Amino acid sequence: MSDIEKVKKLRHSTGAGFKDCNAALKESGGDLNKAVEILRIKGVAKASKKMSRDANDGVVVISGDKKKKSIIEINCETDFVAKNDDFINFAKELSEINNKCSSKLDKLQSSLMKNNKTVDENLVDLIAKIGEKITIGRCKTVENDKSDNFSYQHSIIRDNVSKLGVIVSIKNSEETDKLNLFGKQLSMHIAASNPLSINSNEIDNEIIEKEKNLVFEELKNSGKPENIINKISLGKINKFKEENTLMTQNWVMEPKKKVIDILNEVKDDNLEIKDFIRIKIGE
Repeated sequence: MSDIEKVKKLRHSTGAGFKDCNAALKESGGDLNKAVEILRIKGVAKASKKMSRDANDGVVVISGDKKKKSIIEINCETDFVAKNDDFINFAKELSEINNKCSSKLDKLQSSLMKNNKTVDENLVDLIAKIGEKITIGRCKTVENDKSDNFSYQHSIIRDNVSKLGVIVSIKNSEETDKLNLFGKQLSMHIAASNPLSINSNEIDNEIIEKEKNLVFEELKNSGKPENIINKISLGKINKFKEENTLMTQNWVMEPKKKVIDILNEVKDDNLEIKDFIRIKIGE
């Protein structure tokens, strides 16, 4: 096999550039297997350097079924790479593994992919091949007893790969067309309205305190008496809770009604929103 043919074969098997392949072959004395190992070692070094950069783009992928459904975010640096075939194929296979692992990150990273390499090994190879920082971001598996999972994806790139994804879990007595429609629409509502929690008492206290500080800063130089400032502050905080709590948000499809009103219209006494997750690239 000629040197050029060896370089071509090495490029095809590793995805590395011509110069890197040529240098690795020289270093290995023309041994293709050794050259692959050299490129892997160099790839790790290159990947380490890239990890200091920002990865604010990427994709969200959803896998699973109505009883168990998972969502995972895979980040990269640019939208161009987010649409790259190698990146998308990696993300799709990773999403399936994530669902099997129930979003347990340690188990996910050490799981074998179709090429018999671990997720971590494939991640390093992909970074070396594509030349951008790539990381596994947020992930969650939703699985509740006697509940059905519904999902919605926005800005779809391909199949179950998108820029925004939602999963919502609804406990119910039995599956009906009305429930299926509500589940689909509720997923879309969450995508558009970005609630912080199902009920107001579940909003993270740190978020509430931050909002209180912002309101105080806004009002402290207003010249109003302290009792009036406290009253206005309370009203603003209550409004904040109402607008960011799923049950009290205005229903996107019919803004004169609240989500809780639509829930009651489904007429299932056992109907309950158990959980939801919303992931949007860049947030």
